[in-house]
Amino acid sequence: MLVQVKYSEQQKYVKLDCIEGRFDFMLFHLKVIERFCLPPDAKVIYKDATGTEVDAEIFSDLVGQGNVVLTVFSNDEFSDYSSISETSESSSSSASTVILDEVPNKRQRNEYTSALSAKQLVEDVLKFKSGGEAVLQEYLETETLTDATRRHMINILVSHMIDTHGQLPTKSVREQYAHGIVMLFPSLRDPYSKKGYEHFYDAASNTGYIAWRMKTVHRKIRRGSVLPDSPLDVSPGGPKCQRVTNFEDQLDGDACKEAMSLLNHATDKSQIFQKMRQTFQHRQKLVKDPGSSVDILSTFPRFLDTKGLVDQDFTLLFDAEISTRLLQKWDTFFRPNVIKEAKRLSSTAELSQLLLSAEGDLDEARVYDQEMASLLLLIHLLPPPPGGLKSPKISACDAVERLVIFHKSCCSLEEHLRNNQHQHPYLLAVGRQRSKIDSFYITLDKHLIPCQANRSLGAFDELFKAHFVFNLSYDSALVSFYTFLQTTVYNIDVGKMKESPRVKDLRARLLNQTVTLS
Repeated sequence: MLVQVKYSEQQKYVKLDCIEGRFDFMLFHLKVIERFCLPPDAKVIYKDATGTEVDAEIFSDLVGQGNVVLTVFSNDEFSDYSSISETSESSSSSASTVILDEVPNKRQRNEYTSALSAKQLVEDVLKFKSGGEAVLQEYLETETLTDATRRHMINILVSHMIDTHGQLPTKSVREQYAHGIVMLFPSLRDPYSKKGYEHFYDAASNTGYIAWRMKTVHRKIRRGSVLPDSPLDVSPGGPKCQRVTNFEDQLDGDACKEAMSLLNHATDKSQIFQKMRQTFQHRQKLVKDPGSSVDILSTFPRFLDTKGLVDQDFTLLFDAEISTRLLQKWDTFFRPNVIKEAKRLSSTAELSQLLLSAEGDLDEARVYDQEMASLLLLIHLLPPPPGGLKSPKISACDAVERLVIFHKSCCSLEEHLRNNQHQHPYLLAVGRQRSKIDSFYITLDKHLIPCQANRSLGAFDELFKAHFVFNLSYDSALVSFYTFLQTTVYNIDVGKMKESPRVKDLRARLLNQTVTLS
């Protein structure tokens, strides 16, 4: 246990050693003398917050009740700081007084429990988010944080706060994070303020580091420079949702760097899959960090030349059963019912061609195969939402081009990438004609990720998974389409993900039909 100790203008930490369930008073006393370079015979008086002297008999019991903060003042300093009168004390001017802010008594038990919860919250966020471990390590080594590290910590916590509680978290939520900071990092507590964390957040004046960061984020949101898809990004579910992943055999530190370096030169496929698996958690931290400028495809370039890595990461993020749901359910349950529902729509030339292809009755160069055609029918059943100033309304036929683009095998892929203006991932289907595709690629940030699958459904399965693997929002024109597949087919974040009434209505109709047909 580290105990904050302040003597005159100095502030240091003294480690308490627990021996057979007891904290050794004399050992602690010697450490205080040593840390503050006091004379060996210096007179040191230990007192609690009420001014009552604490001796060796009660010291261990008092400290052992929980986390404590010990502050050392000279007598004069203590008189200025505390409202407790010390005039009756006749200690010499060279003496030191140790003020022990003991664990809350029965009246304060609820606040103490809340404080521990706040501490655990902040600690968990920093352990999970990229860059958070560095904050914890710096404090462990230096017993404080530099201004740059403190700013980085605030950015991490505010980002998590918005992801969890929305763009306008309540004052109590902001206070919880502020309280957690000073509980986790006692040296950051302000001993001259009422609560100790007002410099991080003061609810009365709405000031402090957290409040300032929140204002900065809101200004950027209004300018559209961050969180462009904020209604989706702050949703409890979806590809950008924070997910706890704990696996054995995960590398960190120098071992992780060594594995990443090895990946750049490895030629053995089994070794590539192994090292990618062992660096999975590190990769997830990178893609989940909103302040990171890392190009994940440049950092892990094996995605660009090794098929199956997207599927492996998705399976690690969830499990094998979830990973196979689309391939197991689509042709058997969903495709026939999607076709049945699509036949109820107002007929158009495009819709008629897709229906014929989905049922296997048409094989023309301008029509995709049965599997892709049935997926495109789902876009017609769940068309793009109404447009606005920033995102004009587009038709279901236009939205199809946001999901898959046909590219003749005789044409240059590099030229396609140069002319690509899409901001979200999509499938590039390469072949001689739409109904006979030779290979599929996931197009992302002007890069091509080769799909392991040769079938349309399998290639789309990898495209869907890429959103979760790389922490990508859904295309606004395909939000309902992707959300339906996420919750209804993959069964991910059911009850958490924000769904439109149309998505819920279609799910009810399709599932009821499935029950009837079975």
